[in-house]
Amino acid sequence: MSLPDVVSQIGQVLAALLLSPLLEGFILRGKERVQRATGPSLIQPYRDLWKLFHKELVIPESASFVYLITPVVAFAAMCIVPILIPVLTDFPLPQSDMGDILGGGMVLSIGSFMLMMSGLDTGSAYGGIGSSRSAMLGILSEPTLILVLAGVALLAHTMLPFPVNHLLAGHWPVFFSPAHIFIVCAFFVLLLVETDRLPIHSSTDIEIYMIGAARTLEYSGPLMAFARWASMMKQFILYTIFCNVLTLPWGLSHVGTLVGEAGAVGAIAIKFGVVALAVIVVETAQARLRFFRYQEPLAASFLLAVLGIVAQQF
Repeated sequence: MSLPDVVSQIGQVLAALLLSPLLEGFILRGKERVQRATGPSLIQPYRDLWKLFHKELVIPESASFVYLITPVVAFAAMCIVPILIPVLTDFPLPQSDMGDILGGGMVLSIGSFMLMMSGLDTGSAYGGIGSSRSAMLGILSEPTLILVLAGVALLAHTMLPFPVNHLLAGHWPVFFSPAHIFIVCAFFVLLLVETDRLPIHSSTDIEIYMIGAARTLEYSGPLMAFARWASMMKQFILYTIFCNVLTLPWGLSHVGTLVGEAGAVGAIAIKFGVVALAVIVVETAQARLRFFRYQEPLAASFLLAVLGIVAQQF
């Protein structure tokens, strides 16, 4: 029996909410295992969120309303995007036509922009450094993202994610075309940039090299929990677009049954695990770079996106 479309749409948002910490735990544990360490438990991100939600909230004296609303706005933005993209089903749900891929990208950018502003809001040195570095990365990553989306639009003649999923799942010549391969490679580099997996990022909270973590260093308690959860959900959403739309567009429910959507969750676990392992290998194998070399992988991604568009003209 098919589930009501509204239930399926709520299920997509809940999948992003509940599975995003598990994806983060898998990546953290996998990275430590590759480096021959034990690593944290897969459910450690859930424990961290639970602990943060029960801690006292400390607000800096110099903070304004931007500091207070940013985690909630970022979290709400991440709850909107799963409505627009194929998370569990490969057919549009009632509110899926509110926006296309570009609209979803803009909603994701709202969360990143607010976090950047909150890093500057308190006047903290680390927050300022993290926000300025995020802006420098965004100057190059945003045009590349627009080029990738333009390549997808030219490939499928639409900006809606569901027709792109159907085209790539059912037409092998398009799936193995040079244009699609270039676009997938360009998006993979963007995935590394947007999830802080480039070798210019730091995984610790005390180094001057940290970028994304520096923007939220002044947060504590429930606001810190919302900020971290929003970051995990953004990672889950980018993995969803990369797997369910561009790279592995199979394994989604065709009619919206409970069994089909449960199977889609299992397919997500397998697909995300494969992509996460590739990300871990790339992140671990790459030598640490100085921050000013951040433009090298982004320039490569930009070139791949241009090649993807040019390849479609032949």
